[in-house]
Amino acid sequence: MLILIAGPYRSGTGGDPALIAANLARLEEAAWPIFQAGHVPMIGEWVALPVLARANGAATAEDVLYPTAQRLLQHCDAVLRLPGASTGADQDVAIARDRGLPVYHRIEEIPGHLAPSA
Repeated sequence: MLILIAGPYRSGTGGDPALIAANLARLEEAAWPIFQAGHVPMIGEWVALPVLARANGAATAEDVLYPTAQRLLQHCDAVLRLPGASTGADQDVAIARDRGLPVYHRIEEIPGHLAPSA
């Protein structure tokens, strides 16, 4: 499956680049376990941030981040919703549910998940 990882990115950061980076790192922490489970992880910001950077000021984050996730969800098979307040992640979940896609709230719920070795 192609699984969109959804959770806070800019939410709760006040625009602080260090807090935004920490949020992205939390999203990315889920990528390896999803991959190990035999799936392809996807984070909307992986696609949206280079697009936004190349817009050279012609677009805002809202012009690119949310639409990118919406477009990605046309190709995704499921969503992993990580904890934390996030309007964008909530929109992703709503779109996934409208499309009848599974929405997971814990990595352990994803088919093929391997329990970590002790």
